[in-house]
Amino acid sequence: MPEPGKPRADTGPSGDGSADTPLEGVDLLLADLDGVIYTGAHALPFAVESINRAQATMRVGYITNNASRTAASVAQHLTELGLRVRPDDVVTSPQAAIALLAGMVPPGSTVLVVGGEGLTSVVEAHGFRVTRSALDAPAAVVQGFHPSVAWTDLAEAAFALRVTDAGPGIPWIATNTDWTLPQERGTAPGNGTLVSAVHTAVGRLPVVAGKPERAIFDAAIERFGATRPLFLGDRLDTDILGARRAGIASVLVLTGIDGPKQVLAAPADSRPDFLLGDLRELFEPYTPPAETMDAEGRLVRAGTASVRVRDNTVRIVDAGESEIEALRAGTAAVWGAGVPIHALDIDPALYS
Repeated sequence: MPEPGKPRADTGPSGDGSADTPLEGVDLLLADLDGVIYTGAHALPFAVESINRAQATMRVGYITNNASRTAASVAQHLTELGLRVRPDDVVTSPQAAIALLAGMVPPGSTVLVVGGEGLTSVVEAHGFRVTRSALDAPAAVVQGFHPSVAWTDLAEAAFALRVTDAGPGIPWIATNTDWTLPQERGTAPGNGTLVSAVHTAVGRLPVVAGKPERAIFDAAIERFGATRPLFLGDRLDTDILGARRAGIASVLVLTGIDGPKQVLAAPADSRPDFLLGDLRELFEPYTPPAETMDAEGRLVRAGTASVRVRDNTVRIVDAGESEIEALRAGTAAVWGAGVPIHALDIDPALYS
């Protein structure tokens, strides 16, 4: 396994030039849910079969920023899709938020909760008293997503978080700040949009428990006792950035939010170690991109595909046997160009 963000040498364990799979040496496979395992109520193609295959040889856990459901309900949903999941296999952003809350307010404090059962059940299970009203003088505000969250809930949070002459205000913890939430009908506003509304009203920012912050990753590593985890995500700005911050190797699978355009433009702190079209490729040899220099410029190869960088142009030379190989070569070419992406003339076939 490479260190996060560092390329792996193009040799297998025997040094014979054969490529390992992304799962080589992994003792814990951590997976995001929306956009990786399912969209809405339905499993994504090849996801369930691939995760079950991995679970035959290693521990599998799940990390979700979605605070609207309990770990038990998430486990039940995944089980109904055909996975073998217990509630303890699921790490939620409310669980990470409670770990932060416990260090900020006394045990048994009253906490104003914006969110649903996925959040309130965790708050209550740790001995805190839940309120929905700022009139109850809460010691903190914890905010998470639920489809039922209304203007009145956001207003109560804003009232509780007001800054007064007596001090800077009570602690505010957001389970996550995902701007969007994938749904069967399309992309819907996520908790980040709702947090932003409160932020605009009160002029302050929350402490964040979920991805891309490392609290949720730290909770998962502690729970599962892993030494060489690999994280599967579909978003650069939460999944991959969060894994990088936590020092965990990462996979971006192109079945969710981010696609080729976003990958090509990914900033250095949000670049995955592996790029997959779907989860079947976890078990296929993964040849990392390699580049050579010649009179015509840089030539970047990934598997059977190759991409040429000459001056400010990036062009496919050989599309290879699959689109994902060409994209792997293209991302390496763009990332290694040493100039901002807007300064490059990129072959449209890489992202269209």
